[in-house]
Amino acid sequence: MSQHVEIVEVGPRDGLQAWPKPIATSARIGLVERLREAGARRIEVGAFVAPDRVPRMADTADVMAATGSRERAGDMVLVANRRGLDQALENGARAIAVFTAASDAFALKNIGRTVDASLERFAPLVGVARAAGVFVRGYISTITDCPYTGEVPPEAVAPVARALRDMGCGEIALGETLGRATPRRIAAVIEAVSDHVPLEDVAAHFHDTYGLGVANVLEAVRMGIRTVDAAAGGLGGCPFAPGATGNVATEDVLYMLEGEGYETGLSMEKLLDAVAYCESGLGIAPVSRVYKARRGA
Repeated sequence: MSQHVEIVEVGPRDGLQAWPKPIATSARIGLVERLREAGARRIEVGAFVAPDRVPRMADTADVMAATGSRERAGDMVLVANRRGLDQALENGARAIAVFTAASDAFALKNIGRTVDASLERFAPLVGVARAAGVFVRGYISTITDCPYTGEVPPEAVAPVARALRDMGCGEIALGETLGRATPRRIAAVIEAVSDHVPLEDVAAHFHDTYGLGVANVLEAVRMGIRTVDAAAGGLGGCPFAPGATGNVATEDVLYMLEGEGYETGLSMEKLLDAVAYCESGLGIAPVSRVYKARRGA
C-alpha cells in the first residue's frame, strides 16, 4: 500500500465557521496563503451557504479571488443548495462538497431535512457539478454519535455512503462530528462503508473533543484510508453540534504520520508558522499538543 497520506486542510472553512467573533477577510486570506506555503495541496477554503446562518463564510468569494482558488483543483468549497453551487461555479471552483449525516435528528438541525430528503436534494446538484467537470466530495456527519439521539450504528452510515457514491460523489468523507469515538468504533464504521465504497475514495474527518482524534486517524490509516482531514491549530467546532470542539490538529496528525513512516508533503516548520498566524492574525489560540511543545512559551 502507498506510504503517502494526503492531508486535506479544512481550517479555513470547518475550522472557522463556528467562531463567534468577526474575522477579517485579510486574515482568512493570510491563513490560506500560509497553508499553501506549508505545502498543503488540498484546502477547504470556504463555503457558499446562507450568510445569516454561517456569517464567517460570507466572504468566501473574496478569499477565493485573493488566494488564486479559481480553477485550482486542490481547493474545495462547501455548498448547501443550488444557489451555493451556482456561486461556486461562478467563482471558478473546481471542487465542491455537499453534506448530509447518518442521523436524521442531526440532519434536521443542520440542513432542515432528513437524511433521505437531503440525498434527494443533493443528487441533482452533484449531477450539475459533474457535468461542469467539478469534483464532488460528500460529507457524512455523525458517523458514530449524534448530539440529539446518541450512538449511531455503523449500518446506518454505509447506505448513506453508497447513496452519495451512486449519485456521483468522487470522495466520501466520514465525519466523526462530536469527537467521542474510539478507534474500535471508527474501525467498525470503516469496515461497514468499505463494502460499498473503495477505501481509496474515503476520507477521515475526525474531531478531537476527547483527545482521541490522532488515535482515530491512525486507525483509519491502518485500515487503508489515505486521505485525512485536519485543521491547523485544532481549529473548529460545528454550530449545530453542542459540545463538539475542534478538528484534529494538522500538526498533531503530521507528527504522528511522519513518526509512523508516512509521507505527506507538508513542512512542519512552515505549518507551525501558519498555526502561529491563527493566534497573531485571527486571534484564535491554537490548542494542539505539537504547537505547544514546539512553539509554546
